[in-house]
Amino acid sequence: MRATVTIEKNKLDELQKETNCRSKASAVRIAIDEYLRRRKVEKIKSMKGKLDFTMSAEEIRDHER
Repeated sequence: MRATVTIEKNKLDELQKETNCRSKASAVRIAIDEYLRRRKVEKIKSMKGKLDFTMSAEEIRDHER
């Protein structure tokens, strides 16, 4: 999908440098993927202590799939 986005040149240049990407599009894709990954990790972390497990880690590993 194509999208037109206005991004400050210095920020885009810095993003390309940090991601070691040759193209602006690749750098932006990497940045978006990383942002979404971090959001998912935060959601998982927020569930800490809210889930109740009835099986031990060993039982889960040995459980038939």
